[in-house]
Amino acid sequence: MTTSATSLFQPFSLGKLQLPTRIVMAPMTRSFSPQGIPGDDVATYYGRRAAQDLGLIITEGTAVNREAARNDPNVPVFHGEEALAGWKKTVEAVHAHGCPIWPQLWHVGALPNPTISWRPDSPFESPSGEYKPSRSNGKAMSESDVRDCIEAFAKAARDAMDIGFDGVEIHGAHGYLIDQFFWDGSNHRDDHYGGENIAQRSRFAAEVIAAIRRATSADFPICIRLSQWKQQDFAAKLAPTPEAMEAWLRPLVDAGADVLHCSQRRFWEAEFEGSDHNFAAWARKLTGKPVITVGSVGLSGEFVAAFRGEASQPASLDALIERFERGDFDLVAVGRALITDPAWASKVKAGQWESLAAFDPASLASLY
Repeated sequence: MTTSATSLFQPFSLGKLQLPTRIVMAPMTRSFSPQGIPGDDVATYYGRRAAQDLGLIITEGTAVNREAARNDPNVPVFHGEEALAGWKKTVEAVHAHGCPIWPQLWHVGALPNPTISWRPDSPFESPSGEYKPSRSNGKAMSESDVRDCIEAFAKAARDAMDIGFDGVEIHGAHGYLIDQFFWDGSNHRDDHYGGENIAQRSRFAAEVIAAIRRATSADFPICIRLSQWKQQDFAAKLAPTPEAMEAWLRPLVDAGADVLHCSQRRFWEAEFEGSDHNFAAWARKLTGKPVITVGSVGLSGEFVAAFRGEASQPASLDALIERFERGDFDLVAVGRALITDPAWASKVKAGQWESLAAFDPASLASLY
């Protein structure tokens, strides 16, 4: 087991924003906000973790103001007086411990939720009405739908800044709306939001980022979470080469993205042949921007298995620390380990390896 993780607990500067450590709480859907309103229990949940040596908290996905932006009625929203008041309490609870916090702004697109029968009042929407090749669910977005959706993201970001959040993350990964625009398997548009190559299909995401930049201040951090894989297709590859990856990421950076949050199911897996660099390391090399790595950090099993009811045991951080110290990535996001144990980061800092808890899927049933 790792003997020292000191390097992960150094501060990091992101413009004017100072992160006290390099450990980030990853966004994880919890579905404990009835009718989309985050309550005091949500504020307590995040505040409890902010007290334990985290450098940044990124909230669970929160739906922007589109009727079909979520596929679960207990997922929180990020619009309306009552929801924003709840989020303001969360900001205050986290800031009380000196920890920055960003909301993750989210639209699920046409991706159905296989666990529940609930549907929004309006049809699901996506670039072409599909959520994976030849599988429809809802409607294709008109150009006015696209414009309204971009403005919904921008308005949510402005509201986040106004109620005290320290930045925002846009969910552009895992097969949700923005990722459905990236993917040729779900984007068959013949307007300027489609296209044969990934650079063309990045236009929607780039316009979301640019709109958020216009709606906020120049020093308000904008992060976008990205993945090659999709829930619809674990083997999907938006960028099969470094050149394709640069074509994908460059429009996002040029539009104003400050941080790239690079999601893999297993952070240690190489992205391309001929190098052991993972997704985050390649993104950093190709863009020069700060990056967050994420994917089964500190646990033996990958997170998709958690939704099949599989537990995971604590795992060594040696490979993670080695890659971090050689400069592969700037920040490390931790997910399931922080659901089971709010004090995970503090235990790692103290070298209390024997006290790290296994991830128990039963912990998903409560908001502790």
